[in-house]
Amino acid sequence: MPPYIQFFTPLSIFPLLAVFTALTAQAKQPNIIYLMSDDQSNYTMGCYGNADVQTPNLDRLSAEGITFDNHYVTTAICMASRATAMTGMYEYKTGCNFEHGDLTQAKWQKAYPVLLRAAGYLTAFAGKFGFDIIDGPDGKRLPMPEHDFDLWGGGKGQTNYKTKANPSMEAYSKDYPHSTLSYGAFGRDFIAQAARGDQPFCLSISFKAPHKPATPDPQFDAIYAGKTFTKPANYGREHGTHFSKQSQQDRQYERFESWGYADNYDEVMAIYHQQIYAIDVAVGMIRAALDTQGLADNTVIIYTSDNGFFCGSHGYGSKVLPYQESTNVPLIIYDPRHTNSGKQLRSDALTANIDFAPTILRLAGLPVPDNMDGTDLMPLYQDPTAEIHELIALINVWGHPATHALAVVTKDMKYIHWPYAAEGFEATDELYHLSKDPLELINRADNPEYATAMKQMRQQYDGQLASWTNQAVSYNKYQAYSTVFDRTAAWADKSSKLPKVKLEKPKKN
Repeated sequence: MPPYIQFFTPLSIFPLLAVFTALTAQAKQPNIIYLMSDDQSNYTMGCYGNADVQTPNLDRLSAEGITFDNHYVTTAICMASRATAMTGMYEYKTGCNFEHGDLTQAKWQKAYPVLLRAAGYLTAFAGKFGFDIIDGPDGKRLPMPEHDFDLWGGGKGQTNYKTKANPSMEAYSKDYPHSTLSYGAFGRDFIAQAARGDQPFCLSISFKAPHKPATPDPQFDAIYAGKTFTKPANYGREHGTHFSKQSQQDRQYERFESWGYADNYDEVMAIYHQQIYAIDVAVGMIRAALDTQGLADNTVIIYTSDNGFFCGSHGYGSKVLPYQESTNVPLIIYDPRHTNSGKQLRSDALTANIDFAPTILRLAGLPVPDNMDGTDLMPLYQDPTAEIHELIALINVWGHPATHALAVVTKDMKYIHWPYAAEGFEATDELYHLSKDPLELINRADNPEYATAMKQMRQQYDGQLASWTNQAVSYNKYQAYSTVFDRTAAWADKSSKLPKVKLEKPKKN
């Protein structure tokens, strides 16, 4: 047992006490496990219809719980997405993203792990934390929030696929040299320790996998060796010619070729799916620990990803842009206490990563702070046909300024506004009828038959921009986008508010 988690009472001394306290905890608030992968598209799982992959533990979780088909990340890049998941707020209210700035301590103190611990939950975090915390908008950068958790296995930046390179996880490196399974072991051990006390727990794990550069666990090399994968129906550059010129101005476009999707698809995808297979094994480890400790019947599990991935769709690689492969990601929730569990439920309700913090707080019986933009997902467990959002905003203000965009998505439609109009560019709109065209193969923005839909979506867009204008933080350049994303503003007014184009490559994320 790693030495840093031996502050609990040893189970061997008080076995009866462990059973009693576990039952006591079950009679109170539920335990909560929040699992997040990195760069995982929903077409990487059997439960989302991919017959080429092996994800037995995630498929079982799907069959026992509820699977969401219209779940979105509001910003498809790790730093901003993780801050949103923790705080329940849109990026323009967290003020947090690459090239903009970090999360303030005041906002972190309203994040779900902090609020749960204050309310008596035992909390743990392992994996890629994803953002830094600062004293205030102009304050100093603070250490990682290790002391805001009862058990810490987290790390700065991208962390590392080598377990021994992650200081907080080094004790696991001998048995689990690859980090993915080390997080499964961390979760297993935390659950065993938590079972000895009388507190409900919240375990949050953020896997590094399948983030590039791809480094899969070699013990699973045989899983997809030599396999041919079915390409999505929107694969290739010929299916992206209707996308905006703006969307082609950053690394998402060139990575179709530089990352091998154009000429080495099967090998690239075998590595990608192998990394997710290891996550699936880690999820199995965590669920087995719940069974062993007698806590499975009172533990709610949430599984999702921080953003999706193009993997060659439309001739793009990576993420960031507000198209489906980048923003529409997996979400599974399993609540064993609910009578609807085990019914293979699915919901096509519109949901988003702003909903995680409110959901976790409500599961714990806690109030949801007024600053949060999301809402509780659990009414959809009760009634999968219900709705909780009319629309969701999709944001990109990272990278080349040409790719900066604001979009709104409903269950039926998606509208994207690309404001960049420097020399050689014109401001561009895209409209997709998602219920008829989920692969976004036809831009209907100029189709007269969609004039009414276009008008309605623009009104929705303008409403979201008004929320941005009224609620965006006053620092980290977010107020400038009230002008940049204004459809009626002149380019001369917008251009001065955008960052200068840099010749060097964008920083990694």
